[in-house]
Amino acid sequence: MSNIRLLCKDNSLAIHALKGLLQTQGIDAEVRGEALLGAMGELAADVALVELWVEEKDLAKGKEVLESTKQEGSPWVCRDCGEPNEATFEVCWQCGSESA
Repeated sequence: MSNIRLLCKDNSLAIHALKGLLQTQGIDAEVRGEALLGAMGELAADVALVELWVEEKDLAKGKEVLESTKQEGSPWVCRDCGEPNEATFEVCWQCGSESA
């Protein structure tokens, strides 16, 4: 089977989280390009991206799983520490307080 790129980002942590999510859904995924992150600033921005690859047969299901992670809502600001948070966070990433 051949592999195909599902997604690319400049955030290795986010890619690994999405890889784990795909694996929980029975989709084998591979992370590529992490070695280039150390060259950020030396290479063109689009070259030093981390990529998430899946088998071609899993592409449609992988896209569906990733689409399901997108939550509607608005970003919010923590009432305790003032840190901006994405709508997908239920607790502040900075201090751990729950959203209001």
